[in-house]
Amino acid sequence: MTTHPFQLHGLPALSRSTVQRDELLRKDDRRLDELWRTGQVVLVDRQGRTPVRDGATGLATRPTATVADERPADAVLLGLDGDTSYWAVTAEEPMREGLIAPPGNSWGMATGGVSQAGEEWHDLRAVGDLLDDTAAGLFTTASGLTNWHGRARHCAKCGAAVLPVAAGWATHCTGCGREEYPRTDPAVICLVHDGAGVDGENVLLARQPIWPPHRYSVLAGFVETGESLEACVEREIAEEVGVPVSGIRYLGSQPWPFPRSIMIAFAAVADPDHPLVPADGEIEQARWYSRARVREAVAAGGQLPDLILPGPTSIAHQMLTAWAAA
Repeated sequence: MTTHPFQLHGLPALSRSTVQRDELLRKDDRRLDELWRTGQVVLVDRQGRTPVRDGATGLATRPTATVADERPADAVLLGLDGDTSYWAVTAEEPMREGLIAPPGNSWGMATGGVSQAGEEWHDLRAVGDLLDDTAAGLFTTASGLTNWHGRARHCAKCGAAVLPVAAGWATHCTGCGREEYPRTDPAVICLVHDGAGVDGENVLLARQPIWPPHRYSVLAGFVETGESLEACVEREIAEEVGVPVSGIRYLGSQPWPFPRSIMIAFAAVADPDHPLVPADGEIEQARWYSRARVREAVAAGGQLPDLILPGPTSIAHQMLTAWAAA
């Protein structure tokens, strides 16, 4: 058995990126117009899906010229990869009747569709782990920004309509002139183990009532105003399953743009003999699973008859696989 606490095995799926962000460039309209003419567009529909290629390992981007000759006001600059600029544009694409399941063993809230041109469209939760590093970063940023623009059409101060500025990275209020920037809501996610040895031999998993049967995951919750991340871990686990924790330590983080979160991962220790009290209406069931059982589920592609692990796009999946392998 290892003498060192477990760590995540590399970057989480949606933390990967290769494109360069440039805040100053976003305010250079002349340069932005030049980049638009030779760029590539990531289309995102109202369900958060984009066309994919090569078994969902890449994005089926479009040359900007096929979208518009001039840079649209709502086009969002995702970043630069060498001499190529990447943009996000919200689009409606008619889909054929009948939706398709995500490829591989991914799990997504939204099921994919097939366009009239025969392209498969999938959402980020379904294919994020399958995408290469460049595609994962582009789609994650595109999802977050298009979600924000779709939900923030009016000024939070005066209620007037807002217009996108800074290549989609801010909005300007048409009433009071206030500038607004994309929000990110921090949420903690914690793998609680029993503390036996270095990383414990049992892990505490729970399920929400709305999840598919037998799907379990580690515990998570949003950070409240004026609360530290560690205090949030203690509070959320106590609220959700009635268990006090100790030994809280940081593991890593991953953006989760559904619609605007970042998941901040921790590990902690709890007493497996302490009674579990699932939060009414929020946690349907909580129970301890052995490392051997989680390893069995991982080896079976994440699914056993009575235990379905989180999908591989999530940081929860990476936390559990890293713990199981320790």
